[in-house]
Amino acid sequence: MALKPPPPPWEVLQQVGELLGGSGLGSEMDKSARALAQSALARLDVVSREEFDAQAEILQRTRARVEQLEQELEQLGRELEGISSSD
Repeated sequence: MALKPPPPPWEVLQQVGELLGGSGLGSEMDKSARALAQSALARLDVVSREEFDAQAEILQRTRARVEQLEQELEQLGRELEGISSSD
């Protein structure tokens, strides 16, 4: 029997909020949970989505350039073989 994965944290917080109703304790827990989550994320080594997208674009251009250079090198190798064999 497979175990069901735990629900995401935001669902747990929502359920806790529903159980507590409109009491001030719920909003205080929400603030504390958000502060804890922000603190945990701040310690992680992450980049912004914009930086990720910029780096992905650079990588895509670099790969295209490498493929182009590989094709040119292959062509030059064939030309060199042709020159060597005609001697």
